[in-house]
Amino acid sequence: MNRELDGKIAIITGATSGIGRATALRFAEAGARLAIVGRNREALAEVAREIKERGGEVIEISSDVTIEEDVARFVAETIERFERLNVLVNAAGAIVSGTIEQATLTDWDAMMNVNLRAVFHLMQLAVPHLVETGGNVVNVSSVNGLRAFSGVLAYCVSKAGVDQLTRCAALELAPKGVRVNAVNPGVVRTELHRTSGMSEEAYAAFLERSKGTHPLGRVGEAGEVAELILYLASERAAWITGATYSIDGGRAQTCAR
Repeated sequence: MNRELDGKIAIITGATSGIGRATALRFAEAGARLAIVGRNREALAEVAREIKERGGEVIEISSDVTIEEDVARFVAETIERFERLNVLVNAAGAIVSGTIEQATLTDWDAMMNVNLRAVFHLMQLAVPHLVETGGNVVNVSSVNGLRAFSGVLAYCVSKAGVDQLTRCAALELAPKGVRVNAVNPGVVRTELHRTSGMSEEAYAAFLERSKGTHPLGRVGEAGEVAELILYLASERAAWITGATYSIDGGRAQTCAR
């Protein structure tokens, strides 16, 4: 297997499940040394074990990306252990339902804090280290950042914010040799909706319905998104910055009918 990230140091948030977990495992296969971040200690330890079994080097950091002190701590721990940083992957995220009439300020703040504020804060802390290495950032956004969907207002707005943050930061950091890109998945088989409170029955129905809303006729898998993140983090994407890449089975191309 091509170890195109050999010698690279990466921080990956949301590494305990879904896209973050798949990205951590894929980066390890590609030779990166990793600092993986998540709130669930047991799940974090399991991912670290899998990485080590594949010959990877990893430190696991139990942390909440919405707590400023935690974020500063895990960036500092990464630099202390590995002495540099080449790639930051912001994969931590959450979703809550609610329309403009139903969403509470608590829900709104939760979406902005996890999905947008934390991404901004971590990028800000990582930038000085990425400038030193000519590194890059890959943010995990969503098709909801590109298109409007009813019933998940705060989530859509938070992901649209991630896309604009990506573009603005890319423009500002380009003269310093730091690239910033985002991926915008459609529905992917992860734990995201389950952790939001969706029942197993409802989630199964949602996945089945999503086959019809994605032109390619199926939902995505986390590993497919991880491959795109790897590409954007690698030297193969050396002339790409400020991009928000759809990886959604065509979902962003569809209109209500």
